Amino acid sequence: MKVRIPDQIKHLRQITEISDVKCVDNLRMSRNAFGRLCQILETSAGLRATRHLNVAEQVAIFLRVLAHHKKNCVVKHDFTRSGRTVSKHFHSVLRAMLRVQPLLLARSSPIGEKCEDSRWRWFKGCLGAVDGTYVEVLGLDAEKGRYRNRKGQTSINVLGVCNTEGMFTYVLSGWEGSAADGRVLRDAISRPTGLKVPTGKYYLCDNGYANGEGFLTPYRGVRYHLKEWDRGGGGPQNAHELFNLCHAAARNIIECTFGLLKTRWGIIRSPSYYSLDVQNQIVVACCLLHNFVRIEMPDDPFDSELPEHPNDPSAMELEFVSSIETSTTWSAWREELATNIFGEWLSH
Repeated sequence: MKVRIPDQIKHLRQITEISDVKCVDNLRMSRNAFGRLCQILETSAGLRATRHLNVAEQVAIFLRVLAHHKKNCVVKHDFTRSGRTVSKHFHSVLRAMLRVQPLLLARSSPIGEKCEDSRWRWFKGCLGAVDGTYVEVLGLDAEKGRYRNRKGQTSINVLGVCNTEGMFTYVLSGWEGSAADGRVLRDAISRPTGLKVPTGKYYLCDNGYANGEGFLTPYRGVRYHLKEWDRGGGGPQNAHELFNLCHAAARNIIECTFGLLKTRWGIIRSPSYYSLDVQNQIVVACCLLHNFVRIEMPDDPFDSELPEHPNDPSAMELEFVSSIETSTTWSAWREELATNIFGEWLSH
């Protein structure tokens, strides 16, 4: 007698067992990575099968929503489940993802003296890069003014910190879109469990932040963004221009990381109707999944969708920090670093 396979199981098998291409297209990760994620959420976060849904289907529903920003009415049709079931298990897996945050957040290792990477070798002691990005939100009619960013969008301001490998080491989501990047960073380092920067180490950041202990910014009023160098005008003419070019080439890691994050997870490319608290949790979960995929899928097809910048300065012919305020000592160190970089560049 032929056993009838439920439609739900058929659909799950179609997207998670047939091919990696199909699995990546639907859930943004390979079949092996998907299986590994289910295992982690089950063993480390306590996610459990229910009477009607196994762990794999719960996780698949969650990833499908994140990947394609599918509405509940669409997902329930895809998985042949009720809207209530889809919503219940989406939130269940979201909570499980947040419980494995300590496991999936990456660590930063400072750039060493013998670093040979052309982007980073100038920045000994650097831990990575810091930047903010906007994620649009809905349902804030009473507070729209506070959440309106400089682009006129209603959004939250998300602080992201990544290491030199492009993996998130810290994420703070929830500040209003109108909040200045520097204010968000000050909040992050003031929290008991917030961003920790060991004394003598630092992150690269843009001029939205102060050039102070632990955070190295470029020179103002000097060519900086890589696209500015693409427009021509020759190579660096002085120490400040070369420093800014080197700084931009290295700090570009955080822009690429955010770019990859938003390319993979459609739910943070456009506003959703989830509550503000849930939207903030979704942002953190997407960052954790970004790290997970970077580890489990060395050959990531989404990497090829991001442009690689050709600028390479070396190839051209020519205690914890507790506050972040502009520092003359830090500025003097930046000037010394810029002079050393320019001197070595000229010697070649």
